[in-house]
Amino acid sequence: MKEKEYGAGDIIVLSGLEAVRKRPGMYIGSTSSSGLHHLLWEVVDNSIDEAMAGYAKNIKVEIKKDGSIIVEDDGRGIPVDIHPTEGVSALQVVMTKLHAGGKFDKKAYKISGGLHGVGVSVVNALSKKLEVWVYRNGKIYYQKYERGEPLIPVKIIGDTDRHGTVIRFIPDREIFQNARIDTNIIRFRLKELAYLNKGIKLLFIDERANIREEYISEEGIIGFVKDLNKSKEAIHEPIYINGKAENGEGEVILELAMQYTNSYDESVHTFVNNINTHEGGTHLSGFRSALTRVINKYGERNNLLKGIKLSSEDVREGLTAVLSLRIPEPQFEGQTKTRLGNSEIKGIVENIVGQELSRIFEENPGIARAIIEKAVMAAKAREAARKAREIIRRKNLLGSSALPGKLADCSTRNVEEAELFIVEGDSAGGSAKQARDRHRQAVLPLKGKILNIEKAGINKALKNDEIVAIIKAIGTGIRDDYNKEGLRYGKIIIMTDADVDGAHITTLLLTFFYRYMPQLIEDGHVYIAQPPLFLVKKGNKKRYCFTEEEKQKALEELGEWAIVQRYKGLGEMNPSELWATTMNPETRILKRVTIEDAAYADEIFSTLMGGDVLSRKKFIEENAEMAQNIDI
Repeated sequence: MKEKEYGAGDIIVLSGLEAVRKRPGMYIGSTSSSGLHHLLWEVVDNSIDEAMAGYAKNIKVEIKKDGSIIVEDDGRGIPVDIHPTEGVSALQVVMTKLHAGGKFDKKAYKISGGLHGVGVSVVNALSKKLEVWVYRNGKIYYQKYERGEPLIPVKIIGDTDRHGTVIRFIPDREIFQNARIDTNIIRFRLKELAYLNKGIKLLFIDERANIREEYISEEGIIGFVKDLNKSKEAIHEPIYINGKAENGEGEVILELAMQYTNSYDESVHTFVNNINTHEGGTHLSGFRSALTRVINKYGERNNLLKGIKLSSEDVREGLTAVLSLRIPEPQFEGQTKTRLGNSEIKGIVENIVGQELSRIFEENPGIARAIIEKAVMAAKAREAARKAREIIRRKNLLGSSALPGKLADCSTRNVEEAELFIVEGDSAGGSAKQARDRHRQAVLPLKGKILNIEKAGINKALKNDEIVAIIKAIGTGIRDDYNKEGLRYGKIIIMTDADVDGAHITTLLLTFFYRYMPQLIEDGHVYIAQPPLFLVKKGNKKRYCFTEEEKQKALEELGEWAIVQRYKGLGEMNPSELWATTMNPETRILKRVTIEDAAYADEIFSTLMGGDVLSRKKFIEENAEMAQNIDI
């Protein structure tokens, strides 16, 4: 057969915003709920940039019942005059051209978060409909688009004494098929932005849930840290540091608020120009280096260390911190802006934090002593746990003898196809072991509920048989010893009963993964299995149902005399049923666990799994209506 020629005619050129619609994940990360939220943040970030530049004081975000989203600010308004090279209104250029914006030089914005110039045009491309109103020069300018294409030229529709921009868009459900807007994530992010931009007022309205909330902070990031620690017991008042330095491109402005609690976990959140850099970067490295150096130096000089050399991990135990930088020319990795790459920033942060923290310690010896005592206790616990941690290091996991005895392993060594089912109880574990595909599916049964690590230190956690078994089976190690090269399974699947106890076990496991192996979640390896709630059958016809709605539909379909069986646990299913409904890759439903916002996730885990009963009760009362299919 003659080979098809590959020539110039086979090269496809996508013009305008076609590329965005063809490969949306390249621009917003994914077409899941996180990508849908990313659309909103692209628009909100532009309004925040106006606030950082000193031109906006009020920002409103509104979710309408029809699914449309409105973002409004009282900034200068997008320019509307004719663009000198494009020949159309600058508003249309901004809304329809990639890499078009006022943030590539420092004339309009000295500091901004939306540096790539693709934000609002990408939102336009991925919206079924988008409308924009600009209040500027005493006039109201308007334009309407459909999937990125302008339906009309920019036109004046009235007079006004206002100034600012209003954008209303409806995300295209052809792109975001199953994604949904999460009200709590939006609330937390807007509250976060209020803390990061002291004095700016943000109004959130959600017509769907009848919510109207206003966020404004006079304390700034000090209030942010207090909020993050509201379910924890602080050991001193918050420390606040600010400073400035030059980086060759302009002035770098640093703000840091930090406070230690009696918890065992580190909760550090970094921001650059209001962008949440949840993967860290050079600014985080500079902060950690300064923190370790200053605490060790002060402790040695004041004879507080008793011969112990504190590690970076020791001095970060129980630390809650918010580090916010304003940088003229940040170098982010990718459009989703999750990691800072500017090499010079490490030294700048290390220098400012080092000098100021040393001064604060000298002026506040009580605070310094409390922090160092906490770090020394962490160091002693680390030494006590050293032997247990050695067991779970990757070098000891290469041989099968190091694997937990109750693990029924799979035969493949291809990580991409290998799956680990973490199963509740011996009964369900037995069914799962019989049902599984032995080539690619491993099963690890647990004895009841694992330790709540939110209330336990690493030393206690590593004495818990169930936790050690999980760590050994996964193979990566934990915390600072985490090494993704040791990962033995591409999918870690939590499979518990569809009842309250099962949900509690799932939460305990997620707490463990979030605190000890957050990279597993960030890299998309953690899933939750979805066993059916009901079996509806009539004669030889069977329908497995995962919701009440599906059950009613099955009853209507099968008609009179159908029998409904309610599954109380995985152990009630025989192996063939468990395979068909929950384990078969061709028919099962899995939920991938994601971290939409690390600070929000941190607050939820601290509230639900920590020791503050009143905070937990308040959260449950406020969110009770969101719970569905609760079986008590």
